[in-house]
Amino acid sequence: MNLYAKLQQRAADHQPIRIALIGAGKFGSMYLAQVPRTPGVHLAAIADLSPEAARHNLARVGWEAERSQAASLDEAFKTGGTWITEDWQAVVSDARIDVVVECTGHPIAAVSHCLAAFAHGKHVVNVTVEADAFCGPLLARRAAEAGVVYSMAFGDQPALICDLVDWARTCGCPVVAAGRGHKWLPHFCDSTPETVWGYYGLSPEQAARGGLNPKMFNSFLDGSKPSIESTAVANATGLGVPSNGLLYPPASVEDIPFVTRPRSEGGVLERKGMVEVISSLETDGRKIPYDIRMGVWVTVEAETDYIKNCFEEYNAHTDPSGRYFTLYKRWHLIGLEVGVSVASVALRGEPTGVATGWRADVVATAKRDLRPGDLLDGEGGYTVWGKLLPADKSLAMGGLPLGLAHDVKVVRPVAKGQSLCWDDVAMDTGTEAWKLRREMETLFGGKA
Repeated sequence: MNLYAKLQQRAADHQPIRIALIGAGKFGSMYLAQVPRTPGVHLAAIADLSPEAARHNLARVGWEAERSQAASLDEAFKTGGTWITEDWQAVVSDARIDVVVECTGHPIAAVSHCLAAFAHGKHVVNVTVEADAFCGPLLARRAAEAGVVYSMAFGDQPALICDLVDWARTCGCPVVAAGRGHKWLPHFCDSTPETVWGYYGLSPEQAARGGLNPKMFNSFLDGSKPSIESTAVANATGLGVPSNGLLYPPASVEDIPFVTRPRSEGGVLERKGMVEVISSLETDGRKIPYDIRMGVWVTVEAETDYIKNCFEEYNAHTDPSGRYFTLYKRWHLIGLEVGVSVASVALRGEPTGVATGWRADVVATAKRDLRPGDLLDGEGGYTVWGKLLPADKSLAMGGLPLGLAHDVKVVRPVAKGQSLCWDDVAMDTGTEAWKLRREMETLFGGKA
């Protein structure tokens, strides 16, 4: 609760946290908008494939031009300005950088960025949760071996869910379920970048104004991102996952404690202690009033009559039994909140969510019949969506992780709705991401 005071002290001591950002797109721009308003931090470098696009985004979020005119990293440190470059290696290898914020959204590149940062003694806040979903447990181990902190990004829903779970357990409350909200109907899993805005509730003009990427937003809509984020939460908290994918039960905020109970007690869970995603739409498409679409939640259980009575005495909204109570945060501010993670890893040495084991996985699943020669285009595209499965089930079937289903050629037919396995595709086995994933399967497979 004192991170801000610690940041103020760093500012007073003229010892700011020195930050490098890799990827200045939508999420990165939201963080950039907050940097000038945060004491005790110095964004020394931005690495982006398009420095010109990065400068454009800086102007969009209100940065003064002179702040980003440093001609080198040395000049940035001397003047307190920011160096913009294409050379991420030069940024990550510099001994003066404390924290790297990985914000590319490209899971294969993100793995390389994280590993290089660890090797050079840098803490990492990984916004690219797609990478965490397919190899987060081993990334966490590599960071610990290097003596640095690897963390999910606060503001993104997985870290916020982990925060609620931590709150509950620290209070002594057993966690029955935790998760996020989503706008969901079953046919959304077939959505493509061409159909996303109509389903999502935005006009193409609104999307263009916000610089929104249709493929990225489609990864939310088609169920890939909810599966990715639920995987990250399960691997970080130890919560279980449904045996055959997310169920997306429809519920208002008030109904969450009703539906996030075990099936034996009238809910939808296979057992207590699981992740799930709540839909903001009824099964017939009607919008649910007071939904949790943009929020996160945790359901806890009163294990004694005394605690149950406390719920009642303080007007906590519970299920009819009075035993299950849901705490929620109805909104999240995404990149505007990343500074919490930066401060936490740099000043406390604590992640805002990190994998502690391999319990869940996201397997690429065909959106249409796939033929040999087809090229997979990853999450949010035209070919596959991500299905949440228990890690042991994915491992047993040789499931192809969604994060590695980018620019990969199909070598045998796969029917629509079928999850892909390694033998269905011709993988590029030369990437660090592929090697790390396969190593993780070996190291963690017996514990999955």
